[in-house]
Amino acid sequence: MKKRYFLIIISLLIVWTLLVACYQDNGASMDHDSINEEEGQVLQIIDMVGREITIQGPIDRIVAIGSALRLYTYINGTEKLVGVERGQQAVESGRPYILANPQLGQLPIVGEGHPANPDPELLLQVRPQVIIAGDIMDRAQIEHIEDTIGIPIVITSTSSGVFDQDTFQALEIIGKITGKEERAQQIVNYIEESKSQLRELTRDIAEEDKARVYVGGLSYKGSHGIESTTIRSPLLDLIHARNVADELEGQGSIMVDKEQIIKWDPDIIIIDQNGLDIVREDYRKNPEFYNMLTAVETSQLYGQLPYISYYNNIETALADVYFLGKVIFPNEFKDIDPQDKADEIYNFFLGKPLYNTMADKYGGYGKIQL
Repeated sequence: MKKRYFLIIISLLIVWTLLVACYQDNGASMDHDSINEEEGQVLQIIDMVGREITIQGPIDRIVAIGSALRLYTYINGTEKLVGVERGQQAVESGRPYILANPQLGQLPIVGEGHPANPDPELLLQVRPQVIIAGDIMDRAQIEHIEDTIGIPIVITSTSSGVFDQDTFQALEIIGKITGKEERAQQIVNYIEESKSQLRELTRDIAEEDKARVYVGGLSYKGSHGIESTTIRSPLLDLIHARNVADELEGQGSIMVDKEQIIKWDPDIIIIDQNGLDIVREDYRKNPEFYNMLTAVETSQLYGQLPYISYYNNIETALADVYFLGKVIFPNEFKDIDPQDKADEIYNFFLGKPLYNTMADKYGGYGKIQL
């Protein structure tokens, strides 16, 4: 009998020990899950100057300034935005991302913009959890603001390449911050697929069979006349076009003499419509110069929608490439309607078909008269 009682007591002790152990394991597991959940609210970002930024979440209050706002609207519209630069509110600017998001005009001001100069006091008033700063000021200036207001600032950058890896990296970072990584990747994929299509259409054309092209009136820190062009144009390069400016050394925006344009005497001249009024005014003053150009004499003068306005408007740049392809390589682009393609692109990036709106403001795709 005593032996049986002893065995019962031992059995109860074993059961009790197991129950305590299970409870402790479960408690430890619950504590661990809680820690993981809390850790899941912290986002670590490596920005585009290599800084590791920690952002406490969930993130639902964001400010995007400089070029970052445009990319932000591609990914997340105006959702979660709590402030904006004054220079990025006016629909009169003609920038597609503002036209598609007029509600930007209702957000509190955090700085003037043009040049970008965010106001620390105004930033504090809108209480963002993170600020995304694209292509504004230098690192030291941004870090000074960051230290002053105690709010993490993520630095992004887009380059003059327009459709390159810098743009893709900036999109990826903004996708992570907004929780829209899939949408950011969709944008990258769309650009890459468009680039592949454009390259393939013009891949086999011999250089000597290509028209010689000049693009003038390009904006660079403001509007300019026909003398403003670009070497190694990311738009023309994408369709393997023969850009006469590539005969010069260097890369990027440049002002050339009119004598050089006469010397080149391109077959086709494209005028960026941000500079069209300046070109027309110059024509009234100096028609002799323009009338010396073969492209003017043969009515090979065309207007493209302006894609440079407070940094590059990627969707308009991409639409412009299809128009340029249609003008320069009509046979290869015979199945593409540039206006329809532009609306497809605007719809994908910004959710609205904006070609007619842009054409009403600037003139749209087609031949132009001086």
